[in-house]
Amino acid sequence: MADNVASLFRGTAAHSPSMAALARESDGVGPIDFCIPCNPYFPTPGMFDELAGRLREIITYYPSSADTITAELCALLQLPPSCVAMGNGSTELITWIDHLLVRESLAIPVPTFGRWTDQPMETGKRVDMFPLMESNGFALDPAQYIEFIRARGTRVAVICNPNNPDGGFLSRRAVVNFMDQLQDLDLIVIDESFLEFADAENDPSVVEEAVLRPNVIVLRSLGKNFGLHGIRFGYLVANPALAGKIRSMLPKWNLNSFAETVVFMLKEHGAEYMESLHLVRRDRLDMARQLSALPGLTVYPSQGNFLFVRLPVGAEGTVVRDRLLTEHRILVRECGNKIGSSSRFLRLVVRPQTDVRRLVSGMEQVLYGSRRGAAVPELGTGTSYSSGTAAVDRLISETNGVGMPLAAQAAAMPSLPPAQTWPGPAPAQAPTGMPGLVPAPAPAAAMMPPQQQPAARMPAPAPPQQQPMPAVAQMPNVAQMPNVAQMPNVAQMPGVAQMQPAPQMQPAAQMMPQAPPMSAVAQMAQMAQTAQAQAQAQAQRQQAPIPAVAQAPSPAAQAQARSMQPPPQAPAMPAMAPAPAAGLGQTGMPGLRNRGLTAAQVRGRTEPEPTPAPQPTGWPAAGAMYNQVG
Repeated sequence: MADNVASLFRGTAAHSPSMAALARESDGVGPIDFCIPCNPYFPTPGMFDELAGRLREIITYYPSSADTITAELCALLQLPPSCVAMGNGSTELITWIDHLLVRESLAIPVPTFGRWTDQPMETGKRVDMFPLMESNGFALDPAQYIEFIRARGTRVAVICNPNNPDGGFLSRRAVVNFMDQLQDLDLIVIDESFLEFADAENDPSVVEEAVLRPNVIVLRSLGKNFGLHGIRFGYLVANPALAGKIRSMLPKWNLNSFAETVVFMLKEHGAEYMESLHLVRRDRLDMARQLSALPGLTVYPSQGNFLFVRLPVGAEGTVVRDRLLTEHRILVRECGNKIGSSSRFLRLVVRPQTDVRRLVSGMEQVLYGSRRGAAVPELGTGTSYSSGTAAVDRLISETNGVGMPLAAQAAAMPSLPPAQTWPGPAPAQAPTGMPGLVPAPAPAAAMMPPQQQPAARMPAPAPPQQQPMPAVAQMPNVAQMPNVAQMPNVAQMPGVAQMQPAPQMQPAAQMMPQAPPMSAVAQMAQMAQTAQAQAQAQAQRQQAPIPAVAQAPSPAAQAQARSMQPPPQAPAMPAMAPAPAAGLGQTGMPGLRNRGLTAAQVRGRTEPEPTPAPQPTGWPAAGAMYNQVG
């Protein structure tokens, strides 16, 4: 079965195989469906019983005309029939929009529903794809999208709200402002196929605006909301001229008898429908909490009836999908064939809590298991990031996974290669010009040229009773300085690469014999000799790039010098802290996951929860249904 399942997915282009095809490959029993985004709570069992009892009648006779079915739907939604066109699913309406209203180009954010990219390309149109960035949580910035449209000269713009597959949401005010800014375009399409599952605000739909504007179409789904994908029905709302142009091209019987039966049943089941939407929203919160507890899994905020998740580092989406299906009878949507996505992402449909527990258990076994055969490999030396697609891997390598170009990070660190990233805290290397470091004021380092000063952390040089020498010239060997041999990248420092470290490092003062007592005349003579030696060393340093190491004076002179020179101080350099990664968190580095998602974060809400309203007794109007949602 595994080979047959894999072949089914390979032959579906930008979509998934049908449930009927999967059932045929599994003895007629389909899997638990986390792939097809439909409402699991509607129709009610009683409605299904009624449909089953009328099955013979429904499939035997022709349906009524599309105008009759549209008039019934408009009576429920309180919309003028002249502003509505019903289609055999939203795909039929997208097809006619492309044929009749898209002349040369169409702009669409990606990733998104595949027909918005595929349909115009199939008819030779230019499709301008605006990438939604993982580093920004796949959120759409309307201002940047408008700039993109203007720069490309696109004549038709599309927004899916909420977007499929990530569930991104724009407020009604943002969408209206978008339409205002682009009122000179040939057409603006707002695809609200999943908007009835949203609860970020009370009234997010722009259907009322579409009726009044000359270049706006709002696309709505019925199959997704009513849990009846197989019936194939949806509708659009626009001003009478636009809606009439689409409606005039549709066949008279483009809607089937099942669609007619369901539309005429709806007026008796408005309360049950509203309750089903409430249950989906509740399950979305619970499902997001359970999934976010899986190690390495990122769950993005969604306003649809699905969740967009990023698999842990090392997990391949096609492998996870196939193993969930063959080993656990669970069907998920792997998004590697969506433009703008990769095989590291899954779209998981919101389902009742019992099914979600089975999904989480199956993903735990597939992703982690007993390590042998697990989809997520154990991290070890050499483990690197791979999303499964070259484009995403290149994005990660260029942006460090957080949307901040590495060139910008390296600007503050001019000595680093511009494309280098540090896997952990920065090493204690301190080239000249490194910001945030203060050079140590030790006399030995201070007397070197700036480009040759060592940057290692220096310990206390010696006990107080054994004070070190006042100058480098009096040291036996620079390599005997404590910790110099252990400095990182010492070989890269000018003048130090040629030095040989001493076999055993000791403080300089401990390596010299103690001086016997001297008379006052001898002391004065030795001081003069010491001053002459220092002058000679200074002259040599001015002539050579590396300070000359003069012969050490006699033990008497060393003791005298120690008695006259205060001990130098070598304070430790502050350790370099790794630069904070901009934007880390919701969409941070690969492998990091969200923890502690609040209900508002999962819903994408930025304002307080709405006050529950009384349960409706009848079918809600299209423009006012959200005010009645509990």
